[in-house]
Amino acid sequence: MSGGESPSAKVRFGIVSDVHKDVMHDADDRLTRFIDHMQETKPDFILQLGDFCTPIPQNLEFLAIWNSFSGPRYHVIGNHDMDGDREKGPDKKYDFTREQTMAFWGMPAPYYAFDQGGAHFVILDGNDPSPDQEPYYQFLGDEQLAWLERDLEATTLPTFLFCHQGLERSGGVANQEEARRLLEEANRKAGGHKVIACFSGHHHRDYLRPILGILHAKINSMSYYFLGSRFAHVRYNENVDRKYPTIKHTAPYRDPLYAVVTIDLRRGILEIAGTCSRFVGPSPWELGASREELDAPSLLPKISDRRVPFAC
Repeated sequence: MSGGESPSAKVRFGIVSDVHKDVMHDADDRLTRFIDHMQETKPDFILQLGDFCTPIPQNLEFLAIWNSFSGPRYHVIGNHDMDGDREKGPDKKYDFTREQTMAFWGMPAPYYAFDQGGAHFVILDGNDPSPDQEPYYQFLGDEQLAWLERDLEATTLPTFLFCHQGLERSGGVANQEEARRLLEEANRKAGGHKVIACFSGHHHRDYLRPILGILHAKINSMSYYFLGSRFAHVRYNENVDRKYPTIKHTAPYRDPLYAVVTIDLRRGILEIAGTCSRFVGPSPWELGASREELDAPSLLPKISDRRVPFAC
């Protein structure tokens, strides 16, 4: 690493993804447990990776829990954060605009960047319009990619990216190969490893995959894995099921999942301290789901502890 701000020994942040306030009956309690832990551990900032909550008055108390953290707080927009009522018709993707969700959360822009402790952090928005996608957009538009290229050119700091939809597997950002080439080119121009890692949620999975020198860390959902109607099962009780009918199509996690990430810039170590839980009720396999079809090794009620070296 050369130039720019002199690095601190470590940068530490709390991270959570896919809370799904509009699906989970106990989302407020889950988020409260995360925030309580963050108030005790005092990371440099906290960040949520999307599919957080829609901008409706009923979600103000939930948002207040997030805002009660005393340090900096950052948002990433997920595909469900503008959700509409799909029963209004097949063309009803969203009831809300990105601008409405951003205003509700207090986001400065759909994509942006900031520096902390000698590292550069980039927030991406994987929800740019694409005419080829239904029912949700999962795309990084030309304007955003051009901004990202300029942003990477302007920094000399080791860089970490966050996007709700990942850049490393099918079902993520549709033009992910184009985006990865941009990141790889930034590393080539820097003569080393400027872009260190990209964090994403969306898939409700637990894994870390290196691709051409860049770490792609998947942060599991705080709340559940979605199984669909084929494996519908009442997980809690009939009252919860009536009020939150989507829960029976999921495999919920008993405890909230989240992680604390520590970046040791001097030693070149990325450390993820995760949480572990168990499924509420039967596991996907006990309901007859195929371990091979669902890629069992990454479908776990946990965020794994990891300690990975990186060069900068």
